Amino acid sequence: MNVAVASDHRSFEAKRRLIPELKRAGHNVEDFGCEGTSACDYPDYAAPAAKAVANGKYEVGILLDGSGIGMSIVANKIKGVRAALVHDEFTARRSREHNHCNVVCIGTDLLSEQQIRTIVDIFLSTNFSDGRHSKRVDKIKKLEQEW
Repeated sequence: MNVAVASDHRSFEAKRRLIPELKRAGHNVEDFGCEGTSACDYPDYAAPAAKAVANGKYEVGILLDGSGIGMSIVANKIKGVRAALVHDEFTARRSREHNHCNVVCIGTDLLSEQQIRTIVDIFLSTNFSDGRHSKRVDKIKKLEQEW
């Protein structure tokens, strides 16, 4: 799977540890930054990664910051992105099965490294359930077109 990954400074270390795991699992990964632990602005990294997902260059995005909130707000401003703020296995699975999310946002200050890896694994391996959920996702897409 082609995966866009970005973080802010608070989540740089978590991203640095996650990317090799993704590559070992066979994913093609692009790191959209940031490049270290010096203070930075999360929109500068979330937006390019989310845009790369929206334009189809990457199938999914993984955005990491302290709470996950900032990255999720930015990602959901990009037309074609359905980003979910995920904090456990249940929300990781549901975001894909029911909402066909293409970006996962994770608050690394709130989770252990193992919890982050588990969430990412579930997000990447879960498929959209289609059926009754398709109608709902179509309504979301329609809302995007209205703006």
